[in-house]
Amino acid sequence: MISRKHIKTIIFSLMGIVCMSLTACSISYRFNGASIDYTKTQTISIADFPNHAALVNPSLSNDFSEALRDIFARQTRLEMVPQNGDLELEGEITGYTITPMAIAADSYAAETKLTITIKVKFTNNVNLAESFERSYTAYQTFDASRILSDVQDELCATMITELTESIFNDTVARW
Repeated sequence: MISRKHIKTIIFSLMGIVCMSLTACSISYRFNGASIDYTKTQTISIADFPNHAALVNPSLSNDFSEALRDIFARQTRLEMVPQNGDLELEGEITGYTITPMAIAADSYAAETKLTITIKVKFTNNVNLAESFERSYTAYQTFDASRILSDVQDELCATMITELTESIFNDTVARW
């Protein structure tokens, strides 16, 4: 039969092993979104995205281009270069539209939808098979009784965030 002294010794030994294991090993995960081999890919160039939409928001081109640069600067270690980066992003704003949505009982629109469409050309000069061209669209709805100029900045900021995150994910995160 095992004595109480032996049981206490075994329990304290096991607790010591568990404590040392927990403090000796630590696993660290960092979810910045990017899966980039920095030994091969070190630079990125992001061109300005001109606004070629029929309806033009004067600040949209600059706001979008800067937000796209910002997400790559914050979430990667890639060096921004003016042109010929290992990764290249270019494109244009092709759509900025306002559409009446839900119709109220009095036959007037109850909601309005603001939509932004961006055409993107991504070139991966390190691995050309990952290059692509595609369009991205984001939209927000707002109460039709409100004037676009009153809600435009807030709605555009939300859509720009959505668009830049989608582009970031498709180019370097590839989840």
